[in-house]
Amino acid sequence: MPTIRALFWDVGGVLLTNAWDHTQRAQALKHFLLEDDDEEFHNRHEMVVSSFERGKITLEEYLDRTVFYRPRPFTREAFRDYMFSLSQPFPDVVQFAQSLSRSGKYFMGTINNESRELNYYRIEKFGLRNIFRLFISSCFVGLRKPESGIYRLALEVTQIPAEECCFIDDRALNLECAAKLGMDTIEMDSLDQLRADLQKLGVSP
Repeated sequence: MPTIRALFWDVGGVLLTNAWDHTQRAQALKHFLLEDDDEEFHNRHEMVVSSFERGKITLEEYLDRTVFYRPRPFTREAFRDYMFSLSQPFPDVVQFAQSLSRSGKYFMGTINNESRELNYYRIEKFGLRNIFRLFISSCFVGLRKPESGIYRLALEVTQIPAEECCFIDDRALNLECAAKLGMDTIEMDSLDQLRADLQKLGVSP
């Protein structure tokens, strides 16, 4: 079995809560009393989310098209701040990732789908630069999981063979596409399970 030299991590659902997934969107609609606009918001979100996560439109443009296309009794700043506040860490997982990084044995990177402003905020807020050397984020590279190109880019940039890489995500389809390129994959369910699955690959701090 090849030695694992690189660990690529999803961010939302693995290290942190999701940035702006259906749960976070539902919380925001409820908080701002927009449940009556749920269907309209959902339709508008689906029309622009690909551009939003690929970095083709800004957060302000996204909000223009999904929330502030008509007058609201709350400010843009209040909505934006609430969006950011929904991001929370999974402290034990972050600490474990940090221990792997500090061991110096593995190249640590992320592969995630996230809009630019939320991505920058989360990297800074939760100290991810102290853990990871590379951020293959959809908003930076114009590709989204599960497109094979985003995984291929990670391999090409690092010049580490796929069989020496492991990708950790909480969604099966994202893992299937990485596995087709030859990467080992782990579907994240809990920290204990993640730790055990990594040990099977010979990975430990």
